[in-house]
Amino acid sequence: MRVLWLCNIMPPIVAEKLSLESSVKEGWITGMLNGILSSGESNMDLAIVFPIMESLAQYHDVFVWNGMRVACYGFCEDMISPEKYQPALETRFEHIINDYRPDVVHIFGTEYPHALAMAKVVKDKKKLLVGMQGVITHCAEEYQAELPQNIVERKTFRDYLKKDGILDQQNKFTKRGRNEVRTLKLVGNVTGRTDFDKQFCKEINSDAVYHAMNETMRPCFYEGKWEVENCKRHTIFFSQADYPLKGFHFLLEAMPYILEKYPDTKIVVAGNNIIRSGIMGAIKRPSYGKYLRSLKARYGLNGKIQFLGRLSAEEMKQEYLKCHTTVCASVLENSPNSVAEAMLLGVPVVCANVGGVPSMVKDGKDGLLFEKGNANQLAEAVIKIWDEDSLAEKLGKAAQIRAKKTHDPEANVKRLVEIYHAIGDSK
Repeated sequence: MRVLWLCNIMPPIVAEKLSLESSVKEGWITGMLNGILSSGESNMDLAIVFPIMESLAQYHDVFVWNGMRVACYGFCEDMISPEKYQPALETRFEHIINDYRPDVVHIFGTEYPHALAMAKVVKDKKKLLVGMQGVITHCAEEYQAELPQNIVERKTFRDYLKKDGILDQQNKFTKRGRNEVRTLKLVGNVTGRTDFDKQFCKEINSDAVYHAMNETMRPCFYEGKWEVENCKRHTIFFSQADYPLKGFHFLLEAMPYILEKYPDTKIVVAGNNIIRSGIMGAIKRPSYGKYLRSLKARYGLNGKIQFLGRLSAEEMKQEYLKCHTTVCASVLENSPNSVAEAMLLGVPVVCANVGGVPSMVKDGKDGLLFEKGNANQLAEAVIKIWDEDSLAEKLGKAAQIRAKKTHDPEANVKRLVEIYHAIGDSK
């Protein structure tokens, strides 16, 4: 059986050979490949198609990965402007399909134009499988994240220069959502993992076969365990805060209530710092960053927030293990990897009750949920965990047990191979 993967990122084996920096998110590719190898699936031949720089747009090579033959193909795409459809991708994908002749084409995610291009090129739609990651269509609808209207409509110097204010960003998500819908209408098969994405896919394409399949996380998160006695007490870890959808402003609004009980509270944030000071910080600051700075000043949060920048998987893991709790305040998520990774490590999680999150976290059993945008409930959940070490340990232990079952690499690979056979063996 010949299976072709269409991915959003370059496999590490290719990046290493070309002396290129690989994505910090690529660990799942290695894990999935190793899982297929260990599954004993000897009759599978694999190709991986991925974005690459323009100078290598026709890249093609064949690797032997621990005894498995893996064909690799590159394509050039404007990843900075994923809202723009690029018809030229169809020509490249037609060449790849004709060269490799797959029995199954697995598209990972619907967020980029290449998903639609591949869906259009493959003639037998029953061979097409798309894996749901986020649900861009609903993300677009929720993008403003209950921000004040003047903040939504305002543009900073950076926003004018890049034509990238909050409304512009929402419009880009809307366009990506349209491509997502067009993609789903073309495919014969979908993998998903939450009640939320299942309902969405059914509404878009009721004829597509929905295959339930959980995700496998990056390997390092399967080792290690959070312990309350070893954490930095009253520290909150937040995985990303550079655009409204992630809801960082709700955590800042919750801080006065948390600080009243725990004045030594600190927030540690991974990723891009859009509230940095200085001339360059001001020049590069988006409207959302300006709003976050105003909240920081309003609530007296100087010295309370630390941005760490881009982190590797291992660095993320260490921050999870050090924090007292992690918060996911997003106004829309399907099944956030940040929550899954935290749960695998047994970290107490506090999450907004949105999208597919209730399929991951049962309130009061393996985490605490709060109403979207409700800063009081967010604060109460954090304080509740910090008030009771026994509760923190109970939630963390239950979370780890659930996550290790949900994200079991061996079970997930077995399920994926079953799906491939169901598609590839069908007439």
